[in-house]
Amino acid sequence: MKSQKPYKRTDRVGNQILDILGQVLFKYIDLSHIGFVTFTHVDIAPDFRTAKVFYSILNPKIDLKKADIEINQRRKAFKKFMSPELTIKHTPDLKFHYDPSMEYGEKIDRLLHNIDPNDEHAD
Repeated sequence: MKSQKPYKRTDRVGNQILDILGQVLFKYIDLSHIGFVTFTHVDIAPDFRTAKVFYSILNPKIDLKKADIEINQRRKAFKKFMSPELTIKHTPDLKFHYDPSMEYGEKIDRLLHNIDPNDEHAD
């Protein structure tokens, strides 16, 4: 029997973790000294024991390596606040990774805005 759900359970749980972490960040954990931190994606292991959480920082106030250390030092706090909200048996261990896609998108946007439509050499 085929499932009526639109995607895999790991994806659904990953999205749930992403939503919960956003709420935890807003309500309980202050990372404003790093910059504006947002969580972009969660990859969860098939056994639901570990999860890679990808984040981006808008207007970083400190070096990205230091920011990564600061965020990963708060893994237990995120897990503590996430645990009561999560609807699976075990709360996964979290590991935070920087997601450079926002920077890449901004770079592409700048390049597209700098294109001169009157340039004769553009093909």
